[in-house]
Amino acid sequence: MLQSYNINYKIKLREFIMTLFNNAERGNFAIPIAIVAAGVLIAIALFFALGSGGGTAPAGGDNAAADAQPTVPIAGVQSDDHIKGSPDAKVVIVEYSDTECPFCKNHHETLQRIVDEYADEDVAWVYRHFPLAQLHSKAPREAEATECAAELGGNEGFWKYIDRLFEITPSNDGLDLALLPEIAKFAGLDVAAFNTCLDSGAMADRVQADFEEAAAAGARGTPTTSFFQVVNNSHLKVANHLK
Repeated sequence: MLQSYNINYKIKLREFIMTLFNNAERGNFAIPIAIVAAGVLIAIALFFALGSGGGTAPAGGDNAAADAQPTVPIAGVQSDDHIKGSPDAKVVIVEYSDTECPFCKNHHETLQRIVDEYADEDVAWVYRHFPLAQLHSKAPREAEATECAAELGGNEGFWKYIDRLFEITPSNDGLDLALLPEIAKFAGLDVAAFNTCLDSGAMADRVQADFEEAAAAGARGTPTTSFFQVVNNSHLKVANHLK
């Protein structure tokens, strides 16, 4: 199931990115409605590619949450975002994720490969938190751990930490939280300072802010992904895949 999810998502994401680049070359950005329409079609394709069960939704949630009605829009790139690539990239993928969601683990690997593959095409990836504590009780603390990594190691420290976390977690609360300091050491961070940060709970508000933003935008599960195109120095959202 996960292998099929990864292959289908990767194919659809490649198609989506190439659609955006083709629009740029034809100058279609003068007609934003055309971009939005193209994005919606790709978003529908993504929804069916990921399919029912292609993500994690909390108890009582709707796994077909593409029908969720957002109350606020998902924001484009912010100054304090964790980003791989340039904030001014032609295509920006904004992801809300849960470190103990098995689909998010697979999704993370897929986005790593996509961003690497399209590095010359100017693609960026923003990571934000959406830990589903109902399903994964360890996810909020792990999210706070990644924020401590960012506090101590900046953007590079964040990505080294979260990439390693996703690499070693079995998902579904399978990661031993005693390994969080070891991941900090792997990422080249000051372990004592990391432990102090994590034990203080200082990063809980940051994680909660991401969670509330995603929920207000209609997210009901993970992974939740939005796609933005930079137009006239502004981020124009062209598609959502809300779980």
